[in-house]
Amino acid sequence: MATAPTTHDGPLCAATTCHRGLRAHELDAGQLLCTPCIHLIATWLHAELPRQITVLEGSLQRETTGVSTGGRTVHRTAPLPGRPDVLNLLGPAAWSDAVRDPYGQAHADQHGPLPIAGVLIPWVRLITDERRWNPPAALAPQALADWLARPALLDWASRRPWAGAMRDELHELIRTIRAVTRLRPQRRPIPQPCPRCDSLTLVETDHQLYVDCTTCESMYTREELALAARITAASLDAGAA
Repeated sequence: MATAPTTHDGPLCAATTCHRGLRAHELDAGQLLCTPCIHLIATWLHAELPRQITVLEGSLQRETTGVSTGGRTVHRTAPLPGRPDVLNLLGPAAWSDAVRDPYGQAHADQHGPLPIAGVLIPWVRLITDERRWNPPAALAPQALADWLARPALLDWASRRPWAGAMRDELHELIRTIRAVTRLRPQRRPIPQPCPRCDSLTLVETDHQLYVDCTTCESMYTREELALAARITAASLDAGAA
């Protein structure tokens, strides 16, 4: 039922930011990324990124301070045209990989975080080169993200040797965006014992498919937790009879 941490020397998920072991059905499918990581990538790109982009677009203008004199505001300092960190993230990026070298490093003339599009375009290019899929019609950040978040594409990508690097880079991108927007998914406790360790430490996070146990690090879908609750209730009823 649950996705539990590995306790043997079997293969681990290819992402360095994930410590889960690959389960039998994932190995049989040739996956190098665990299924929770695949769902997490889809959540970042398809559910969280649109909200983050909306906040970034609303933060383009830096707040300015000034004094009012007869209905006219005089700024103590000249307002900047926009916040540099936000402008970096929302900035354009070329399909020709203009701001990154083959090792993924920013060039010397790139200051601050790479644009969202600048992170996503190299992965779109790699996939279109290897899989011969048509690229998205536009290079806007959300168009690129929606293209990468397609289930069939992520299923195929999870079996490629670079799958772990893609997951790690997207994780770093989301962390960078959250640091700028201060907008993070909310976590809420679930008043139900963990089916694996019986601890009351289950937590659900906005947009994510899996519920986590912070004690044993198992993961469950809502359907699995509902089934576990019905089984527990049936066992209690049988014991009371």
